Amino acid sequence: MKRSTFTRALAASAVLAGGAPLAWAQTAAPRWPTRPLRLLVGFPAGSTPDNSARALADGLASALGQPVIVENRAGASGNIAADLVAKAGDDHTLGVVINGNLTSAKMLNPALPCDPARDFSLLSLLTTAPLALVAPADLPAGAAFFQAAGQAGDRWNYGSVGVGSVAHLGMELLKSKVPGLKPVHVPFQGNPAVVTGLLGGQVQMALMPPGLVLQHVKAGKLRIIGLTGGRSTLAPEVPPLAEAGVRDFNLEVWTALVGPAGLSKAAQQRLAAEVPRVVRSPEVRQRLFVQGWNAVGSSPEGLRQRVGTEAASMRAIIQAAGVKVE
Repeated sequence: MKRSTFTRALAASAVLAGGAPLAWAQTAAPRWPTRPLRLLVGFPAGSTPDNSARALADGLASALGQPVIVENRAGASGNIAADLVAKAGDDHTLGVVINGNLTSAKMLNPALPCDPARDFSLLSLLTTAPLALVAPADLPAGAAFFQAAGQAGDRWNYGSVGVGSVAHLGMELLKSKVPGLKPVHVPFQGNPAVVTGLLGGQVQMALMPPGLVLQHVKAGKLRIIGLTGGRSTLAPEVPPLAEAGVRDFNLEVWTALVGPAGLSKAAQQRLAAEVPRVVRSPEVRQRLFVQGWNAVGSSPEGLRQRVGTEAASMRAIIQAAGVKVE
């Protein structure tokens, strides 16, 4: 090689080598998170969505290297917190929501400020659980319970965590399947308050995650009439409602992780990678199981499919029962 040619090649190599770090810096993904995260929950501390959020928060903080602070903003069946998440513009605010916030809230109340079809980044289906039909222990079990409920008519009440919740719409569906079942809806601020209502006799039944009431069942204060769907590993000793004569009644309650629609691509990608690993880890999975949850940790697409399927089912229930927000 001639000296001039060698010199030019060496110079070109030097330019390429020197320029490589700059090119890498220009194309590298931005770092996220850069500060602590807020995780908003629309229900009180100790509620099932709150338990799910706190189990996620501890594991996610370790995975991301930043604190994850759970904030309870209870009210409006979780829609107050959901709206705060939708309006967040700091790229470090997320939310743990329940079925209704993503599938039925806007159908029930078109005046709600946030629209789940437009205002959220759907990040992961976190947890699922069957629902148990729960009643005070002094009421009969099995098919006899429904006979007593039919005789009581609208003198009996049922509780839920709010209008449009899965527990509310699920009970309306149950009423359509059991002739004579006519209990009146009483909304509460979170499942712990529903349990208090059952124990105090304010309501005679409620659809709830079984893990939340098993301690009261074992203490002889409440009884589970049956589970929606089949048997569950969360409560293997509890029979399905089919054994009490209720057929084809399958419902689950679930929680999901969402962010505002404008959540950065860097945040969405990092969360899509880390959240499923955290939720499915042995430590978090066991913690959720003890609290009455099945750990899922889906992809964003998995959550989108769940929302689409359930929204169609909820629309049918709402229209058939004439449910609306007063």
